Amino acid sequence: MSLRSLKAVLVDLSGTLHVEDAAVPGAQEALTRLRQSPVAVKFVTNTTKECKRTLFERLRRLNFDLQEREIFTSLTAARNLLEQSAVRPLLLVEDSAREDFTGIETSDPNAVVIGLAPDHFNYQTLNKAFRLVLDGAPLIAIHKARYYKRKDGLALGPGPFVAGLEYATDTRATVVGKPEKAFFLEALRDLDCSPEEAVMIGDDARDDVAGAQNAGMLGILVKTGKYRAGDEGKIDPPPHLTCDSFPDAVNHILDHLLGSKQSEN
Repeated sequence: MSLRSLKAVLVDLSGTLHVEDAAVPGAQEALTRLRQSPVAVKFVTNTTKECKRTLFERLRRLNFDLQEREIFTSLTAARNLLEQSAVRPLLLVEDSAREDFTGIETSDPNAVVIGLAPDHFNYQTLNKAFRLVLDGAPLIAIHKARYYKRKDGLALGPGPFVAGLEYATDTRATVVGKPEKAFFLEALRDLDCSPEEAVMIGDDARDDVAGAQNAGMLGILVKTGKYRAGDEGKIDPPPHLTCDSFPDAVNHILDHLLGSKQSEN
């Protein structure tokens, strides 16, 4: 990417800017510096355990400078797909995420939508989903992340449960969140920006970085959140950059992708 051709930076949230109710050290100040440069900033997340409003309020409490309209979630992408498909989903999401599906008809379901739903991942509910898919209902995965970072350590994501339903029903889920190319392109749609003019920063080598690079963007991997040693070697091509944290990623962007003068302003 040549100097000053960068138009947009997409930023992951959980694990990149914060872990639950704790901000990554220096992330607020780094975001402020990034906003002072001539690039658009958008926040893209696979988080499905809470609705966009709750997520926005959490970030504001942590003193991040952002607007709710700047957040693009996999829940939004899933809702868009449900509306286009005109199906009635069995929603396997946490109750706190259901707000983003307000108005969607869910009685007598003929589709299965699965996100991160620890309180609902029990045999009875998963068996109901299994029977629906076996009878021909489409299986829609909000995303298939293997795991994510909580303050008490790594925790299973929805991916293993999606894979279990795929295995049992001999079918393939439609995935709507990261790392799907369509998710990244939709996130850029209102920014008047091509993928080649954008950078993605995230803590997940596969979903954030490989997904973005497959869509034509540059990907920067940060060693916070769910990152584990060696993750950068698990994708091909490797990340454009692997660095310690979001502030280091911002420094690289300002120094090397926008020209050195930006970092002095």
